[in-house]
Amino acid sequence: MTFMQEGVVKINIAARIIKHKKSIAIIFGIVAVICSIAQFFVSVNYNMVDYLPEDAPSTIAMEVMDQEFSGSVPNTRVMINDVTVQEALVYKEKLESIDGVSEVMWLDDAIDVKTPLEMADQETVEAYYKDNKALFSLSIREGDEVAVTDELYALIGEEHSMSGEAVNTASSQKMAGNESMYAAALLVPIIILILVLSTTSWIEPVFFLTAIGVSVLINLGTNIFIGEVSFVTQSVSPILQLAVSLDYAIFLLHSFQYYRKKTNNIEEAMMLAMKQSFPAITASAATTFFGFIALTLMDFKIGSDLGINLVKGIVLSFISVMVFLPALTLCFYKWIDKTQHKPFIPEFKNIGNAVLKVRIPSLLIVFLVLVPSFLAQSNTNFIYGIGEQPETTRAGNDIIAIEEVFGRSTPMVVLVPKGDMAKETALSEALTELDHITSVISYSNTVSAVIPPDFLGEEVTDQFYSENYSRIILYTDASNEGEKAFSLIEKVQQTASGYYGDEAHLVGESVTLYDIRNTVLQDNVVVNLVTVITIAIVLFFTFRSISIPVVLLLTIQSAVWINLSVPYFTDSSLVYVGYLIISTVQLAATVDYAILLTEYYKEKRKEMPVLAAIKHTIDEKIFSIAISASILSSVGFILWFTSSNPVVSSIGLLLGRGALLAFIMVVFFLPAVLFTFDKLIEKTTWRAKFFKEGR
Repeated sequence: MTFMQEGVVKINIAARIIKHKKSIAIIFGIVAVICSIAQFFVSVNYNMVDYLPEDAPSTIAMEVMDQEFSGSVPNTRVMINDVTVQEALVYKEKLESIDGVSEVMWLDDAIDVKTPLEMADQETVEAYYKDNKALFSLSIREGDEVAVTDELYALIGEEHSMSGEAVNTASSQKMAGNESMYAAALLVPIIILILVLSTTSWIEPVFFLTAIGVSVLINLGTNIFIGEVSFVTQSVSPILQLAVSLDYAIFLLHSFQYYRKKTNNIEEAMMLAMKQSFPAITASAATTFFGFIALTLMDFKIGSDLGINLVKGIVLSFISVMVFLPALTLCFYKWIDKTQHKPFIPEFKNIGNAVLKVRIPSLLIVFLVLVPSFLAQSNTNFIYGIGEQPETTRAGNDIIAIEEVFGRSTPMVVLVPKGDMAKETALSEALTELDHITSVISYSNTVSAVIPPDFLGEEVTDQFYSENYSRIILYTDASNEGEKAFSLIEKVQQTASGYYGDEAHLVGESVTLYDIRNTVLQDNVVVNLVTVITIAIVLFFTFRSISIPVVLLLTIQSAVWINLSVPYFTDSSLVYVGYLIISTVQLAATVDYAILLTEYYKEKRKEMPVLAAIKHTIDEKIFSIAISASILSSVGFILWFTSSNPVVSSIGLLLGRGALLAFIMVVFFLPAVLFTFDKLIEKTTWRAKFFKEGR
């Protein structure tokens, strides 16, 4: 298809959209309302375990335990203050009676509490009962965390404490809805303010937000066909879609306003605007689209889940801007005229001249920090779970209260084939000898290896034996993750494998996090490579150049590395899921700034020398880039500020900081590179036709 034929096709499509503008506006409105209702029927999954690959060892082990045992790994600790042993046993019965609590373990499961406690092993006693405080280990049914923890809080009141994986999950679920509303309440006014400052109409920002808002609602509602989404997707995807695709609407309406000055025919102005802005919007959407496609390749399916939603969101935003926004604007364009105001921000002048004066320092600074940043971002201390609860919450205070008395305790379960009591006893003893194992509960050391299980009732043996497996419960003083925790898991795996080979399975939150670490480390290489390659291909076809994609990717990738290196230099931990996602999202979302500046520079370079072209480009485009970056940065920092979930919060902080860094790199570093390598860019760009003196 020739360029002329392409233009005719674009005009024909635009003409049809304009002809049916009222019908299109009504259809989009109806679909948005339906999807607004449908989104409430999409379930949100807060369990990171469900997003591990099916062949991950902890996933296989969890399936085995679910099939063989009714009780799960203990995932909650409850501490009752000022109780005797007898009162603690009464509390245990009350805890067991709550629907959704499948198992409660206490001191009486480890020793005979009818005999004086002074005669028992004090280390064992103090793991469950100390200073008149009783510590119970509970297994709460997956999926019912909120309801069960609410009942537990009602039972224990304010004076007692509760912590654990189930409590963290319940807290995240409760806060997610409120925090999303809070984030939106802060974000929308800020975006409106930014847009009002950047336009000359009070109502124009409403058109921008309506077009993208409708696509966000449709994206949320169509998740009903997927079934469920992860908590990361639910928290991040809508706001990220809004921030990343708002540029499309700005491109179109700014172009529309430009052509209105050229013609008095409103429909003709819109048709020309749609044709003129289509390549820029398509290129912007394509880079973001393929960047998000890379997330769908992650084996750790939280990334895949988010990637699918963002890809769907970008497509819907593109359709909304190119179909719904023109129809909406033509239906209500008189409102734009009636609400005109003078520009609030004066034109930027001589910024380009100032930027070029510091081009050499800009190049030197970036090249000096580039290698250290690259090395630092790959050596950051990572967190693979959702991190600790904030101390400002009850869950955070309860963790501190329990650990002050009983210390840290992380449970694990070892599943081994049933039948060989001698081997099981030997394994239990070997596990007891490992560092950081504080308690081992198995049939052999809790009941007796000499008493056949068949002689006892199911109420005694059910927690230890299923039809095919024996279950050994371990308690450790290691945290859920980190080098010490992961090293311990490897030692437990090696010990169990020494007796049972591949037939031994290990289950627990720390085991899951160990598998998440191994999975995402592999994902990192694949996702980043695919992101860079796909965006490079889009840039290659957009600019028809070999050198320009390299320059643009170097600019934005440098901003990504500098952003991700900050936790290393500040000696702080970074949630790895946030690191992995943002390394893709920041590149895909902010490369648009570089495209916008370079595209304009390339056109101006045909008309004037390199120095003048760069100065003119910066003066003309810095405002548009600043608006886009300020919106994306605001989105990130508000997510960081409003979310108590460490995964979502870390994505927000990285996104906010990354957008600012990308803006700085595009405004200062990119022009310096374009100036320095102007001749190389000309030689490696098809039909560059750069201006030459005397031509």
